[in-house]
Amino acid sequence: MSNALASEKSPYLLQHADNPVQWLPWGEAAFARARVEQKPIFLSIGYSTCHWCHVMAHESFESVAVAAILNEHFVPVKVDREERPDVDKVYMAYVQALTGHGGWPLSAWLTPELKPFFGGTYFPPEDRHGRPGFLAILKAIAAGWANEREKLVAESERVLGTLREYHAGKNDGETRAREAGELDVPLHEQGGAAFEKGFQYFYENFDAQNGGFGGVPKFPRASNLNFLLRVAAIQGVKSELGAEVVRMASATLQAMARGGIHDHIGGGYHRYSVDEAWFVPHFEKMLYDQAQIAINCIEARQATGDERFAWMARDIFDYVARDLTAPEGGFFTAEDADSAAGQGGHGHAEGAFYVWTAEELRAALGDDATLFMAHFGVAENGNVATQLDPHGEFHGKNILTQRRSLFETARAFGLMPEVANDRVLRAIERLRALRASRSRPLLDDKIVTANNGLMISALARGAQVLDEPDYLARAVAAATFVDRELFDPTRGVFWRCWRAGRGAIEGFAEDYAYFIQGLLDLYEASFDRRWLERAVSLQGKMDELFWDPERGGYFNSAAGDTSIVLRLREDYDGAEPAPSSVAAMNLLRLAVIVGDTYGHRARGIRCVEAFRAQWSATPHGMPQMLCALELALEPPRHVVLVGDAKREDFRAMVTVLHERLGPKRTVVAITSEDDRGWWASRAPWLAEMRSWGGRATAFICEEYTCRAPVTEPAGLRAILGGV
Repeated sequence: MSNALASEKSPYLLQHADNPVQWLPWGEAAFARARVEQKPIFLSIGYSTCHWCHVMAHESFESVAVAAILNEHFVPVKVDREERPDVDKVYMAYVQALTGHGGWPLSAWLTPELKPFFGGTYFPPEDRHGRPGFLAILKAIAAGWANEREKLVAESERVLGTLREYHAGKNDGETRAREAGELDVPLHEQGGAAFEKGFQYFYENFDAQNGGFGGVPKFPRASNLNFLLRVAAIQGVKSELGAEVVRMASATLQAMARGGIHDHIGGGYHRYSVDEAWFVPHFEKMLYDQAQIAINCIEARQATGDERFAWMARDIFDYVARDLTAPEGGFFTAEDADSAAGQGGHGHAEGAFYVWTAEELRAALGDDATLFMAHFGVAENGNVATQLDPHGEFHGKNILTQRRSLFETARAFGLMPEVANDRVLRAIERLRALRASRSRPLLDDKIVTANNGLMISALARGAQVLDEPDYLARAVAAATFVDRELFDPTRGVFWRCWRAGRGAIEGFAEDYAYFIQGLLDLYEASFDRRWLERAVSLQGKMDELFWDPERGGYFNSAAGDTSIVLRLREDYDGAEPAPSSVAAMNLLRLAVIVGDTYGHRARGIRCVEAFRAQWSATPHGMPQMLCALELALEPPRHVVLVGDAKREDFRAMVTVLHERLGPKRTVVAITSEDDRGWWASRAPWLAEMRSWGGRATAFICEEYTCRAPVTEPAGLRAILGGV
């Protein structure tokens, strides 16, 4: 018999609708029951493509014995972290403070007033390796609630008080920094020092052998490379420092492309690697990773001119088009790590969809098998060492990872590189078709506003740099879908998710920040003014809903939700950047694009300043905020294009603008008299710029002082090389 989750839309909640646990969704019905029955809430947070969430579900939540205890002594509540990132971040902050680490599934025990008093992540069902089992913990907490409730409530008050102090700036380093006078140092001085300190951190932690930073697990944290490539842009990619950061970023991306973290058959990138060499991945594939890695690749292409990075970006875009794009135009959230194992589809295993036996490859590829297997490191008995396969899921199987360059493979087989390349591509096409007959991993087909904003940015940037009109069309289709289906024009607010209709949860700060960023990138790729106008409007609504008037920066959630016991401002750029980091960049970009009539620059500077204690002390914790800091410290730079956007001469000038990585330049266009009138009312200095001789004309400006206009791509290229 189904529980209350059966009526939800979230794929994750629906996965638990048939558990014997009588789950309730997060909401007043669950809270009221806890208050009336005076029972603690057991809160379980996860997401549909989370491997360890599946493990705990199978071991514990499908167990009748566990369900009996949960149903009798607790009010069990399930939350999809992708639907309610605000809830997740509050209790993740608690668990990290309590245990020193976090992750999913997130398990927390709350008072009926929603205050946490105990928590952790994954718990095995029984005591194991010195760790208490879930059953034992449930019994102990039930007994503690019955006999020592006052102590548990007092503990919840203590920890929550500590978290409140931290997020109010009383013990997060801000007070210390203020007392030491560090916050009085001019922004440009402290910003410059933070850039140097951030570079030094990544330089010292760079894995020269394998690429990436630090030890295992290896995450493709895109904001690290965003920061490094901004350092290269500011210093110049040919300077000693610029060349070094380009080397680190390039080596990391190339190692990822070779490794098992890259899906060599279907494209795109898995979540992270459990080893140093990017070989054995955690196989889930997230939309937000695809979007951010694609931008890293695009900027690496600009920095180096190396077409391999363009290929990496196209590989991602092809995967997203094929497997993560909804018929309506938006983008789905993720694909699972697990799928049915074996031809009969019995049982599930992580990576089952992606791994191969040597026998399978020989049968599928015929004469191309030997070359393909050598190129991708295939072994007769499997290529995953026991220490990297603790659960034995890859025994006898191979994870494809490029063990040698194509040139080396060609030489080993006495072939021209072009011939070897054709044979490898032919083999990949065969395997993709064969793999399509396997049981696919679960597709999380909800469409999240924030994640779509990131992908719109990536496609818009791809359209600019890779000269692919189709990417622009796909970005426009997604932006149109989100604007139509997830925006409420009567109230001016976003909604978080869409799945066979709009969900019931309003958007969070990240939804606004990421989508506004997407709109700004979409404007600069299309010069369609409606996207810029929407960005200006949405920024005003974001300021209204999420701005912290006391300390600056943005809260994750809007005011007024009584179910949020702690309103947080995120101060870490993790797998996804903090909303304030992206919003600071958006504000500073808007100030340069449309002028500062709306006070965007002052708010953007204040947003950067609000996190000064964090980015100055540990700049590697907020690398995306440091990217925004560039715009705060550097002079405003514009390129103004005047002409007919549909003509070849105009497009040729646009192509030149995106050939190289350099300091941030805002690109605006005057393509009609209507455009001219619109700009005249917002940035009057643009109004008199006109094309010369009927040709597309570019004006290159710094601090609103412009050079003589140019009408030839070569002339524009020469000027930009010196800007």
